[in-house]
Amino acid sequence: MAAGGGAPVTSLGELLARIRPEPGDKTVSVQEILEKIGDRSFPAAILVPALILISPVSGIPGTPTIGALVIVTITVQALARRDHLWLPGFLRRRRIGAERLRQGLDFLKKPAAWVDRHSRNRWRMLSRFPFSTGALVAILLTAMTWPALELLPFFTSFGATAVSLFAIGLMIRDGLYIIAGYVTVAGVLAVATAIWQGVV
Repeated sequence: MAAGGGAPVTSLGELLARIRPEPGDKTVSVQEILEKIGDRSFPAAILVPALILISPVSGIPGTPTIGALVIVTITVQALARRDHLWLPGFLRRRRIGAERLRQGLDFLKKPAAWVDRHSRNRWRMLSRFPFSTGALVAILLTAMTWPALELLPFFTSFGATAVSLFAIGLMIRDGLYIIAGYVTVAGVLAVATAIWQGVV
């Protein structure tokens, strides 16, 4: 991925504003989106596809699988503590309809404003190495399940919510959101286990 981006993203509202398509855009590529947030903003880069999977855009066939590939690729590099983000060409060239993306961002506008109003410098150590490793591993394992669960939007959306909470906590240095991510993952696992036991 080409180097890009200016100052680090410090709020969810700012992130949504940065990735909003320009007037007249018909489609937007993954590369174009990531260039707007920079090639050093790993949590923000993880957060973008996770938020898209929470929004109505997730209804596009194949979107959960592409989102999972992007998140897994980014998270592995974050775990390796790389300085700059890299994505393979086939992911960088993936495109999404600009109008669909605008609709998804509009859907997320109010929740993002709520998150920004309730963000604080809480338990910052959870967002720093080595504690951040646990959140990144949880993100990786959660995203890896999405291709298999694509036909079950309920689980994909809840998993994307968990990933978003982890990424928000890492991005704005608020450990409370990281804890909320662990709680959400635990809840998804509990529901999945109950359903599995009921089936078998």
